[in-house]
This record gives sequence, structure tokens and C-alpha cells, in this order.
Amino acid sequence: MDVTRYTFQHQLPSLIAAIADAHFVAFDLELSGIPGKQSNKLRLQDDPAGGKPSLQQRYEETKKAAEEYQVLQLGLTCVGENRDRGVYVTRPYNIFLNPVPEEIKDVERIFSYQSAAVEFLMKHDFRMEAPFLEGVQYFSRAEEATARLLATQRQNKTSIGDMQIKPDDAAAIELIERLREEVIAWKNRTTPMPDFMNFTALGFDPILHPDRVLNSFQRRLVHQYIKTEHPDLVTITRQGFMQIVAYDKEQEDANLRYRNRIFDEKMVKQVGLRWIVEAICGGDLSTINPYNFHTTVKSRQEKAAADFIRVREQLIGNSTVLVGHNLFLDLIYFHACFFGPLPDRVEDFQRAIHELFPRIIDTKYLATHNISDPVLADSSLEKLDERLSKQAEPSLELHPEHPKYAIAKPAHEAGFDSYLTAKVLIRLSGTLEKSGSYLEEKGKSLDDNEDYYTPDEGHSPERRSSEESSGGVSIYASSVPKNVAASEETSKSSSAQSKYTPTTDRSTFANPTVFDLLGDIPADDDLATLTLQPQKSVRPVSKKQAKRDKRAEAEMGKRMPAWESSFWDVYGNKLRVNGTAEGVCNVGFWPYQDGP
Repeated sequence: MDVTRYTFQHQLPSLIAAIADAHFVAFDLELSGIPGKQSNKLRLQDDPAGGKPSLQQRYEETKKAAEEYQVLQLGLTCVGENRDRGVYVTRPYNIFLNPVPEEIKDVERIFSYQSAAVEFLMKHDFRMEAPFLEGVQYFSRAEEATARLLATQRQNKTSIGDMQIKPDDAAAIELIERLREEVIAWKNRTTPMPDFMNFTALGFDPILHPDRVLNSFQRRLVHQYIKTEHPDLVTITRQGFMQIVAYDKEQEDANLRYRNRIFDEKMVKQVGLRWIVEAICGGDLSTINPYNFHTTVKSRQEKAAADFIRVREQLIGNSTVLVGHNLFLDLIYFHACFFGPLPDRVEDFQRAIHELFPRIIDTKYLATHNISDPVLADSSLEKLDERLSKQAEPSLELHPEHPKYAIAKPAHEAGFDSYLTAKVLIRLSGTLEKSGSYLEEKGKSLDDNEDYYTPDEGHSPERRSSEESSGGVSIYASSVPKNVAASEETSKSSSAQSKYTPTTDRSTFANPTVFDLLGDIPADDDLATLTLQPQKSVRPVSKKQAKRDKRAEAEMGKRMPAWESSFWDVYGNKLRVNGTAEGVCNVGFWPYQDGP
């Protein structure tokens, strides 16, 4: 379903309701530019040996690009689970973003386009004018805060510094003298009327001569003079002239409330698409007026308002599971676009993302976790979907109101790619769970065959001691990074025992990967060769969890693993970052609740 600037206001309630009812939300972005070859050249100048960049270096490169380029299109697919029918129902949305603020002009945006990105987009029939003509406006949290601060400063006239008139500025001095004479004459009038005074450009009626009006400099001089010399008066800006009236506290308070209301209504519209993002992360939707959605029929308005209030309460503090493919780059752009400036350190970025989205899933990580041979791993979204679409289960379908992608297959349209991502997650997770084996013994480590770096541990592989590195499983084919060479000998002996069994006996999923399950897949040259190390974290398997796992065995392959399953301790909250020394970015532990 396409969402445009003309339909967004009408579609917003149903879109937020779809997020509230979703089992998970998959997303994808189309961008005006990405980290280019120039970044690699600069890095090679610093490292002539040509070693792999660290996770911090890759983050810095992507951060710089996200600060320069724009998100042009957002794709969302809300996936609901119909347990009675045993089917997952998908609702894809495709949305252009307008980079030009419309409702509130205080925030200035500078954006650019990368020639290679434009060429790629146009090759796939992307309409470059669409963001400006059809795009939905938005403000990030930081932009909203800036606009509100500037509005407050404007309303508080005492915070505006006085202008200094130069001694030789005859025109300004003449204006002030004329203003002083007219104000004194008006205040000394013998009749109560008129109860206001109009101050215009000398000798011109602003109605008869609209081209001869007070300019902004002159209007500010009038404001400044009245504020300083006549605190019992206030100024009102009119079309081409200034009106001066007696100060009335009650009226001024009413005027302030009116201006604040108008500003807030504009801000709600300007925040625009970010309301969708706030719904996904359980943010604050309280400033949205639910009575703005239906204004023609009162009964419909009341019902719509009641439904929206219910959904809003449902979303408070409850973030949705967020899913993407090759998620590291998209999350950096996502944060810069909808939340604000990115931190300098990758560890701080990991913390920020985990606070916003406690549960995220990277389908690229699912597809490449513990792979038997990196050379055979084509983890492209299209190829994964092509292979997995041959599976009958888990069963999924498009919602009847979202039929666009039943026939159309617009490659690299954000909405379509988010739909493919949702399909891949549903089928791939079901396949992996069905082929896996759980170890329910309490205290077992959940994923001993992969190293990743938590925000508290840092990003550099060199920070790990040789003792910590000695238990890893090597899955690289030829070249070995110097910092992990010590772990190769250990991994050789373990790999001789079994093609898929990790070196330790504590791995929850000791099983083939998706590439072994789906058959041979063409090579993917961008997949980094890396050594996978033991993970420190241990989450005990409770009795309740053991019972849940046992009950779930009968449905394995027919449904996705439940979010409380220990399956997601292995696959959740980890991002594949190919081409880096670490290979993986961990954003935090998978939230877990021991429910019924």
C-alpha cells in the first residue's frame, strides 16, 4: 500500500493500529547516498597493509554518510499472526519522505545526492521527484526540540537582544523619533477611542500602497522601543504595519494559548512520519489529537478517537520487534533521520539502539550465522526469498487491503524489500528452528560458537586475550587475520569431528545453516571471512521455558519460534557487518520474560 502526503493523515490511525497488533515489523530504506569508495581509499592511506577495518571504523564511515545523505523512501511491513488459521498476515507499506520542512520553517536541512546512488535508483525505476511531490514530511526528535526552543524564544520577547542604532543611521533615528511623538500623542488623547494606534511607513497607507510597508528591521525597532519605553503597551504585527494597544494580561494569556495551540497543531503535522517510528519503539503519541482523523461524521469521529486512544495506550512503553536485512547500515540512517545526531563511538550507538528497540533481528545474520563455507553464502535478500518461497510452511499471506505485491515485484522499492524481509524471517527462522536441537539443561551457554562485542566490551578484536580467543571455531576458507590466527589450530581439531558441531559441547544449535538446508547457492564475495569466538553470556533455561520448548517441538517449522524461545538468544540482537575484523555487532541481550 502506497502512503503519500495526501493520504497520510487519513491512513495514520490504521497504520499505527497495524503496528500495535503486529507480531513484528520489517523495514527497509532507500537512500540518496551510501558510504562510497572514497572512504575505503582514505582508510587504505592510513593502513597501507590493507587490513580489515574495525567495527568502529565502519561505523564512522557510515555515520558520516548518514549525516550527508537522506532517507528517500521507507518501507514497512506489519506482520500479524493468526493462530486460529495458522497463517502470518502481512501488510506492506511504501512511503516516500519529503526532506523539505513545510509546516515549520525554523529547521534548515542541507542534503545531497550521490551520483552512484542516483544511477542505481533510476535503473530500478525510482522516481526522483516523488519525495518532493508525494513525500510525507517528518521531524526527528532533535529537530522538534530545536523548533520548540526557537518558538519559545520568539514568544519571550525579553529574550531577544536589543539592536544598537549607529549614530550615523539617520533613517532609524528618524523612525524612532516619529514613533515616540505618535505614541505620546495617542496616550495623551482626550477620548477613549481609538483604543489602538497604527504605525505605518511615513506618508503611506499600507492598504493603498502594499509595496511601501515597514520592513523587518523597522518592525523590530518598533517592538524594541515599545518594550523599553512603554511597558504598559504591547505591539502586534499586522500586514505591512504595526499596531500598538494597551497591555491586557488576560488577553495576552489568551493570545499565548492560541499561538501555542496553532504551533502544536503544525508540529504534529511536521513530525509526520516520525509518529510511525514512535509507535514502533513505544514512544510518546500523546500530542496527537485523535479527533483530527474524522471530522465529517460525529459518530465516526467518536469511534475513531476511542479506537486510537486504545491503540495509543497499548503502545506506551511497548516496543515492537524490528526486523531488517543487512541492518547495521539501515539502523544508522534510521537513527539519524528520526531521532537525532549519532554518537561518536559505536558502543554508544549500540546502547542507544538497544534502548529504542530492545529486540531487533537481522535476517542477514540469520542467513550467515555459523555458515559451513562463506564462499557459498549468497545472502542477498532476493536469493534468500527465491529459495525459501518453495517452502509451504510457515504459511503467510498478504492482507486483502494490501494486494500490491501479489503481482508487482518492484525490486529495490522499500515497501517491497520490507515485504521480502518479512517473508525471509518467517520461513528462515522456522526452518532453522526445525533443524536445530535444544539443550534444556540449566546453565548451558546459548551460543558458544560466535564472538561478538557488546557495548561494554568495546569493538576492537585486539582487546580480547589469547586465553579468550583459544576456543573459537574458524569458518574462514583461506586468509586468516593476524589477531585471530591463534584460534585456528584449536578450531581445526574440532572441525574434524563434525562439519557443523562447535568446539564446545555447550552450543544450543549444533546444526547445519540455511545454506546447507536450502542447497548450493552462488558465491557472495562480500561476505567477510572471520573467526567466531565463544560468547560470555549465559541465560539459564527455566522449567517453564523447558516446557514451552517441548510443546513447541510439535509446531516446529509451521510457526516462527516464539519470542521467549531461547532460539532468539542465538539469533536476536546481532547484526552482520561484513568486511570488518569483528564481523558482528551485538546491540545487547535479547529481553526475556518467563511467562506462562
